[in-house]
Amino acid sequence: MPETAPLPLDPRAVRLTASAVSRDDAIRQCGRALVDVGAVAEPYVDTMIERERSISTYVGEGVAIPHGTLDGKDSVHHDAICVLRFPGGVDWDGQAVTVCVGIAARGDGHVRLLAELAQILLDPDRARALREATRVEDVVRLLHPTGEETAA
Repeated sequence: MPETAPLPLDPRAVRLTASAVSRDDAIRQCGRALVDVGAVAEPYVDTMIERERSISTYVGEGVAIPHGTLDGKDSVHHDAICVLRFPGGVDWDGQAVTVCVGIAARGDGHVRLLAELAQILLDPDRARALREATRVEDVVRLLHPTGEETAA
């Protein structure tokens, strides 16, 4: 897969020991991580909740990929993802989620991000490694499989 670009992941947007009291709390934490790295403005977070209320972003294997609605595009400064790991799990409408990969993208950028994430999540070993990761550098390595890791 040499044609794929590395996912736009700022290591500061990886949080591996998060806990959430609800699905919406987990989504808000993802949104906050994207705000904290300058990828989105605050209003984007509400569009992530809005998206979840219209269609679930749970994708299986304990993973959800929350992202905003079309109306949220104006709040995106640059494409980015965040990875939050919830070791205690979060009830996602009856499913247990342990990893949330939040997405923010301008234009149609979310399509590329979702396609590249799907490649990772469809590989059972890589999906398991992501769910079990305890170090930021491991997450970065998993999401940048071409060896284009950032320096620690």
